[in-house]
Amino acid sequence: MNDEDIKNLVGATLDHIGIAVADPDQAIRLYSNLGLVHSTTEEITEQGVKAYIFPAGQTRIELLSPTRDDSPVAKFLSRKGQGLHHVAFLVEDINKALLTCIENNIKPLDSVPRIGAEGKLIAFLDPRTTGGVLIELTQSVKQESKDF
Repeated sequence: MNDEDIKNLVGATLDHIGIAVADPDQAIRLYSNLGLVHSTTEEITEQGVKAYIFPAGQTRIELLSPTRDDSPVAKFLSRKGQGLHHVAFLVEDINKALLTCIENNIKPLDSVPRIGAEGKLIAFLDPRTTGGVLIELTQSVKQESKDF
């Protein structure tokens, strides 16, 4: 992958950092004590996870807590314990980004983008092809304005 491909893939925008937590109340206290403000909580039923969102400068921290035992975050916690789960990058065109990944031997875990937190389109990349880091690609979904 050359520099131009990387620019086309992820741009320069870090979207958020996802952190898997076993005890969300304890984690919320920790990040609040660090001076961050818990802005919202969102349950993503399809993924079996609750995301506790903290704005942090130009990015966000998402504390991820499983809502069921078979969710990806629950499996992550049982294998690796609490800690960094993923790094997410905002892209303009997630489908184009996935094609660029495939062309450069970066394997997507999601062949088709799905809806994630904040209604964004998301897709994860296989950490075996990204240096051991689970990377999430995100794309904002533009809302059409309605005339009243």
